[in-house]
Amino acid sequence: MKKILLVDDELRMLDLLSLYLAPKGYNCIKKTSALEAIRFLEEDKADLILLDVMMPEMDGWETCKEIRKNWDIPIIMLTARSEKMDVVRGLKIGADDYISKPFDEEELIARIEAMLRRKKGNGGTIGFHGLSLNEESFNVSYNHQQVPVTPKEFSLLNLFLLNRNKVFTRDQLLTTIWGYSVGTEDRTIDSHVRNLRDKLRKTGFPVDEYLTTVWGLGYKWMDKDS
Repeated sequence: MKKILLVDDELRMLDLLSLYLAPKGYNCIKKTSALEAIRFLEEDKADLILLDVMMPEMDGWETCKEIRKNWDIPIIMLTARSEKMDVVRGLKIGADDYISKPFDEEELIARIEAMLRRKKGNGGTIGFHGLSLNEESFNVSYNHQQVPVTPKEFSLLNLFLLNRNKVFTRDQLLTTIWGYSVGTEDRTIDSHVRNLRDKLRKTGFPVDEYLTTVWGLGYKWMDKDS
């Protein structure tokens, strides 16, 4: 069972996060301050940390810097602040991802799963019916034929393959893949999905059987075997 360290000075938020994560099989450790979290890490271990930014005494940015001095644990920062400079600051001091409150439960779960999968270190390769995606080299191939995808197209394909049969709305894809980019519109998602489909078709991969449009919602990757 994966252990997630939850750090937030609001007990209500800790309980809410645990309510989301525990049914998914995660062991949630709740801490209400940075010092409590660091003391825990000195005695035990965690697979991932959800860290609130706005905390008294020691905020999330300082906590992240302290944790990075001694531990290489994936950190997702939680905050009500979504200004671009705050995002940049968090990533520069060692955070791996950033999500603002109020957040979407499914988006949070998807980010956690993707983060843990990358950390697993199992070669970083996802395979699907001859399609191969390497998370370390950012290469995509079909039956050993290279697919020249862009970074955003790679991220979309990676997300779909890690969450087969799950419907992603355009808003969820915008937030997950583009983060907090200002001015990004729904048609950006449609354009990238269209380009990804075209590139996969050119290699002979039957992409239309798997990457489907859910009308009025978004997209999902079909997998009848799972």
